Amino acid sequence: MAGPLEGFSIVEACQMVAGPLAGTLCADLGAEVVKVEAPEGGDRMRYLGHRVGSIGALWAGVNRGKRSVVLDLQQPDGVQLLRSLVARSDVFIQNFRPGVAERLGIDEQTLRAVNPSLIYVSVSGFGETGPYIDQKSYDYVVQALSGMAALQTDPSTGEPALLRNIVIDKVTAYMAAQSIIAALLARERGKGGQHVRLSMIDCALAFLWPDGMMQHTLLSSDLVTPGPHMADNYIVRRTTDGYIALMATSNSQFPGLCAALGKPEWLSDPRFATVADRDRNAADLNALMATEIERRDGTELVQALHGHDVPCALITAVADVHLDPQVQHNQVLIEHERPHVGLVREPRPPVRYSVTATALGRHAPKLDEHTDEVLGELGLSVEAISDLRAREVVGARRRA
Repeated sequence: MAGPLEGFSIVEACQMVAGPLAGTLCADLGAEVVKVEAPEGGDRMRYLGHRVGSIGALWAGVNRGKRSVVLDLQQPDGVQLLRSLVARSDVFIQNFRPGVAERLGIDEQTLRAVNPSLIYVSVSGFGETGPYIDQKSYDYVVQALSGMAALQTDPSTGEPALLRNIVIDKVTAYMAAQSIIAALLARERGKGGQHVRLSMIDCALAFLWPDGMMQHTLLSSDLVTPGPHMADNYIVRRTTDGYIALMATSNSQFPGLCAALGKPEWLSDPRFATVADRDRNAADLNALMATEIERRDGTELVQALHGHDVPCALITAVADVHLDPQVQHNQVLIEHERPHVGLVREPRPPVRYSVTATALGRHAPKLDEHTDEVLGELGLSVEAISDLRAREVVGARRRA
């Protein structure tokens, strides 16, 4: 695969999702990525959910395209091997809790001594200083702190809710990958290596802010004309046989909605005469829409709405997403055989390049699958690697 990052190499010492997915995104773009794992079980995300052996579906999705090397970083020889890997690489990614990298001897200053042009990436939950740095940072924790959960509040009950997806981890990973590419570009332009730091809480706020905090951005209250929040219209509506996502309050779409529902009289109702009127009387309009939509077949309703150029879609069951005609046409989901796990369905890299084409790279590795191979590339002999395994400096150990 000759993607845009072909020729760049990355060492990743990360667990969970935010750090590992950043490595995978770079691997999707053609970078060579070596994942360093701990001897006892490796990345603990390996064993979450559906799995085959030591490869879970979630773990595979955020770790494909890499080689797995097992090093005991509690031993000096294991640390030295990591330094040797970093010495010949372009990027090092770590998501240890603040202070751990320093205690292990793999902090930025130490690794820069062996590789002055290194891009050193630190991914954390809350940053490297501050009142929360000793707390564990999981996606749901940051959703709660950032306003993400509050934004999902059910208007009928007043109860906030978590988005049932590890969205913060993934947003952080995408920002980390973007930052890595930017840092590599800066280095190519003569800026040298640098330390890239990002935290989940910062990434969450940056991601949420434009629309999620649209009513908490303009602070000169004497200048502000109040308006509704976009989230107020994010409503799933019931049909006779399922659910539909529908939003049509603009001047260009509201007449089509009325026509599709057979309610032309709504156009002359003074409560709904303008966008401002419809926003002001949203509760009344939503109640009327719910009554009409609940007694209609979903597929027929979508056809009628599309016939009047009203944007909408039926809610697709998770198990049926791969059957969607547009998804199939785009060939975004690929079904193929993967080593160790058999037949899998997974998305190809979503961006298509006209010159530096990307494709799904190597499989998600078994724990310890490439340790000997990578150490051999460092110049170690078979005998030296056997000695390191005998001393448990490298290689997987049975989980306690």
